[in-house]
Amino acid sequence: MDIIFEHSGKQYYGKVGDSIFLDKINEEVGKEIFFDKVLVYQKEIGKPYLDKKVKVLVEKHGKHKKIIVYKHKEKKNYQRKKGHRSTYTRVKILEII
Repeated sequence: MDIIFEHSGKQYYGKVGDSIFLDKINEEVGKEIFFDKVLVYQKEIGKPYLDKKVKVLVEKHGKHKKIIVYKHKEKKNYQRKKGHRSTYTRVKILEII
């Protein structure tokens, strides 16, 4: 039961029982939420969306590993170093309704 759904402008792929990482969602851990923008379910393709919903359980909130961004220009003594950590929410796909 493969599914592709959309959340906050990004598309996510998963199956029932999978845990996936989404951009940060302001919901409590342990709460069940629904996503209604389903693009593909098994072999059905929506135009643009299907009449299905994805029920997920919020498992955890956290931050990804730090990404280092380093810029420099040769022979000009210019160097900049920045770090960035994205926040995420891990959800588990419970069922497709």
